Amino acid sequence: MAATTFKLTFYGGVGAVTGSNFLLEGAGKRILIDCGLIQGHFRVGDKDNRASFPYDPVSIDLVFITHSHIDHVGRLPKLVREGFRGTVYSTPPTKEISAVMLEDSMGVLTKEAMKDNLPPLYSEENIQQSLRLWKTTPYHEAIDLGNGLTARFLNSGHVLGSAMVEFTYNNKKIVLTGDLGNSPSLLLKDCEAIHDVDYLVMESVYGDRNHESKEERKRMLEAAVEEAIEKGGVLMIPAFSLERTQEILYEMKDLLGNKKVPEVPIYLDSPLAIKVTAIYDKYCEDFNDRVGKVCGTVDEFFSFPELKKTFTTDESKAIKSTPSPKVIIAGSGMSNGGRIVHHEKHYLPGKQNILLLIGYQAAGTAGRILQEGAKSITMFGENIPIEAKVMTISGYSAHKDSDALMEFAAGTKDNVKKLFAVMGEPKSALYFVQKLRDYVGINAVAPSPGETALLDMS
Repeated sequence: MAATTFKLTFYGGVGAVTGSNFLLEGAGKRILIDCGLIQGHFRVGDKDNRASFPYDPVSIDLVFITHSHIDHVGRLPKLVREGFRGTVYSTPPTKEISAVMLEDSMGVLTKEAMKDNLPPLYSEENIQQSLRLWKTTPYHEAIDLGNGLTARFLNSGHVLGSAMVEFTYNNKKIVLTGDLGNSPSLLLKDCEAIHDVDYLVMESVYGDRNHESKEERKRMLEAAVEEAIEKGGVLMIPAFSLERTQEILYEMKDLLGNKKVPEVPIYLDSPLAIKVTAIYDKYCEDFNDRVGKVCGTVDEFFSFPELKKTFTTDESKAIKSTPSPKVIIAGSGMSNGGRIVHHEKHYLPGKQNILLLIGYQAAGTAGRILQEGAKSITMFGENIPIEAKVMTISGYSAHKDSDALMEFAAGTKDNVKKLFAVMGEPKSALYFVQKLRDYVGINAVAPSPGETALLDMS
């Protein structure tokens, strides 16, 4: 391989949405971009995540984390446990949020391991080791990696602290987008547009479909709250603790504060979401201008009188004894664990109740089964009939939809030599690739797991 040829290998996040893990080799460096958990099953600590890495962790020099969702950072402590001792880079919010996300994930993984009489995927010490290796850099600040290679983070607008990673060598650029935000966001600054890039590795989660408009999604949320109140039922919202919860809290605060819906108690039943929301309160400068100005004037921007935070297990269990109507926001977002499954078991059989899905539901998860119209579901060894109404609002997705992805990619068409569509189910990625070829004229491909691409950086 010539000195100016870089090698990019797609070890995760291809052929599927989760498990982001790419290896870039060049300029004497072996660099991982993301080291995420593979999700999409009822259990997160399955054999795919327990399998040995397809590379020697000791040989990795650097890891760049695009953002703190567990499918992008969740196997970093395992990498450390198996010998990685290089440097980890991210933006400051990503490191801070990742610390609490990894702690939470470790709890789930440890419980699963004990049931199966297996060792945990990683330990508390492995998390602390990871954090000791971790350096933070703000957006746009150049990182000198040696041998003429530099890197910097660009704002991807996906979640607080999320970033694209841009590598520059010999005046050529490689950009790996991580996840791209559904801009304009309620809270965050817009995803940055990019133009001057030679090789682009970009997500394609919604490559084959569009979201509802911002106005329509809020109308649907308002209608769901009103319907649950009118029926005297429970509105359950399985929520991702990072970004989705904060957006829904912001919307609920507006609906109740401006009396667009009747008063109703809102239970935030997720210790992780409560911790992450507290971190959001610290980073007002990362919010868009409209929200940031207000955020900086209050101690707890996401709080309001009707909001009740249930941190302990006993507080969570006590929700059942509170009168309806009520709204319960709880993790996990795909109903494959966490407190939401206990609420679903209790309330799904009731016709007066509503389950509102507001995020991507990976294949194989309970959330996807519910979304696809199942009449019953097995939870805790019991067959639970589904009489509750199941609704989906995709507009609250933190990902760009098909049209927005096309617009983002089209901005690179005058320079990009090759585009790699990743982090999408095959149907979505292949549809997106074909559309780019046919309508934009970009040389786009959807790589397979383990596939390697040679990038000419001369």
